[in-house]
Amino acid sequence: MKTKKIPLRTCVITREQFPKQELLRVVKDNTGKVFVDETGKANGRGAYIKKDLDVLEKAIKTKALEKHLECKIEDKIYEDIKNIIEK
Repeated sequence: MKTKKIPLRTCVITREQFPKQELLRVVKDNTGKVFVDETGKANGRGAYIKKDLDVLEKAIKTKALEKHLECKIEDKIYEDIKNIIEK
């Protein structure tokens, strides 16, 4: 029997590869709106971040998500990510 391939994605902060389920996707759609995509299927440019508070703090300090998505990210988005990680 064939084993199912697990899709791997790279965290933009740590540059480590993880299965898609262990990462959060932050998306900038074609209108410029930035949001957290919990389904992983929304249209737009996506950036994956590891579900870890230390990684989130590093992302805020280095502004790596802003650089990757090429736009300003509001504090509300970081709060949304933090709430999802703490679930």
